[in-house]
Amino acid sequence: MKPQQLTNQLETLHRETIIRWKKQGSVQLTQQGFLKIVEENHAYNYRLWHEEDKARRDDKGAEFVYHAKRNIDHFNQQRNNCMEKMDHWLQQALQPADVMIKSCPVNSETPGMIIDRLSILSLKHYHMALQTTRQDVDDNHRTNCQSKLELIDCQRNQLLLCLTAFLQEILDKERTFRLYHQLKMYNDKTLNPELY
Repeated sequence: MKPQQLTNQLETLHRETIIRWKKQGSVQLTQQGFLKIVEENHAYNYRLWHEEDKARRDDKGAEFVYHAKRNIDHFNQQRNNCMEKMDHWLQQALQPADVMIKSCPVNSETPGMIIDRLSILSLKHYHMALQTTRQDVDDNHRTNCQSKLELIDCQRNQLLLCLTAFLQEILDKERTFRLYHQLKMYNDKTLNPELY
């Protein structure tokens, strides 16, 4: 696995699936192997994005918001599970240095966490780009959104470079990562005091 090739695939997958899902009006998964997990994570972020928008409406009533919040909890749990799956897959494929080796620094953020952030940035890019072409707003709105879009692009490009470098460092045994388990408590009826 070549890091630059993988990050290029991730960027393309994130960008193209948003366009396809919007056009189809539904989420349909098409990838295999590692990219299947990446696509699943991205699909949960995509669904989360839209549920978060719904949860902020104040014209649909409490029941509408309640269901959106429930969906947010579910999708967020699945999103976190996918981050762990990506890291587990990469740990098996890349065979990173043992975290106990003192000469090999442990990265505080895992590849799966970075890929998740890239997914979110691609959603921000897509939706901010829409704002730059809206006709029902003034020029000032479009100009401000164009500036934000450029910042999002800068952040995304920098994060892609960071991921590429990190993956190469893992292959070279110069940096490693620990498999972090999210251990979310809010959905667990045995751990959330409001539920037990």
